Amino acid sequence: MLNWDDPLSPKINTPTPAPAAVEPDNNTATSAEDAAAAASMKPVNPDDKRVINGMTDINQLAPFKYPWAWDYFLNANKNHWTPLDINMTQDLHDYQHKLTLEEKHLYENVLSYLTTSDILAMRNIGLAVMEKMSAPELQIYQARQVYEEALHTWTYQHCIETIGLAQGEIYNRYRVVPQINAKIQIANRRLSSVLRPDIDLHDRDELENFVMAYIFFAGIFEGCWFYNGFSPIFALQRRGLMKGTAEQFQYIMRDEVMHASFGIRVAKTIIREENVKLDPKAISEMWQEADAAEAGYANYLLKDPILGYSAEDHIGQFRFIANRRARSLNLEEPFPGAEATLTWLDEQANLRKEKNFFETRVTEYQTGGALNWD
Repeated sequence: MLNWDDPLSPKINTPTPAPAAVEPDNNTATSAEDAAAAASMKPVNPDDKRVINGMTDINQLAPFKYPWAWDYFLNANKNHWTPLDINMTQDLHDYQHKLTLEEKHLYENVLSYLTTSDILAMRNIGLAVMEKMSAPELQIYQARQVYEEALHTWTYQHCIETIGLAQGEIYNRYRVVPQINAKIQIANRRLSSVLRPDIDLHDRDELENFVMAYIFFAGIFEGCWFYNGFSPIFALQRRGLMKGTAEQFQYIMRDEVMHASFGIRVAKTIIREENVKLDPKAISEMWQEADAAEAGYANYLLKDPILGYSAEDHIGQFRFIANRRARSLNLEEPFPGAEATLTWLDEQANLRKEKNFFETRVTEYQTGGALNWD
């Protein structure tokens, strides 16, 4: 009998009372089934784990089958920050006294698009993806990802409040500006297709649709639209403008590169484990739809170019990054021959640089651009 006062002490032998007479009841069959189930339980073999449709105990973290997923979680926790860590005083002065009307238009609409997008990204991972994972090491990083998307939303809100922008106008632009709405509606359609509670990933059509949605969110939404979406603010930063906002975006970009890298690896693993055969025509149409939406957004954002940045630069960089993501997914490049039009972007987005302690928080943020996308 267990000694509850000292559970590590040797077992105490106590007299066992005589069993009481047991009345027959209707639960005998159920008890037998429970006993049989208990007898059939066995330790989890990591080789039996799968990304989806797995049959092992989802509550047992280790032994890992996907140790790289745990590494993503550990790495993400080394890179903790909040928007309150960055000094935004100069940004308010820049917005009020230095930005042109064209630059204010760009700044406000970038924030408008991103505020909606990160909430959508949070819903995608938290509501449509996590529940379908059958290995806990994957879910644990995705739980961190949900938190980071919420943190990014807080960051945009902090920028909006600091600058003193009209919140109702900024948050509603995605509903009234067709070029922003187009991107959101594409993402909403992909999300809605995998949010259904009755989705069965043993069904090949449902499985293919889920993988397509996952590729869209990892490869395009986060891997291209987000990655490219911060570059207009980095263009201002290069000229010494809106440096606080740009630093906020550098932290966010690091997270988003991690999200995209993780999602691409998960998608590739599902394709391998489940022997998924994707339709090349559907893949091509997905890239082309994303490109058309990005071009419309760029032409609205930069209908009048700002110094050192144009709609053509933005669109060209999207296509270059799209090819990079496609290669990571072992897919055909959607825009053969596309070259980088923002050759400074990777370096500008990197946070490893010396900072004045009294100007901003000193933070050695790990590199994101050198991630292994395999």
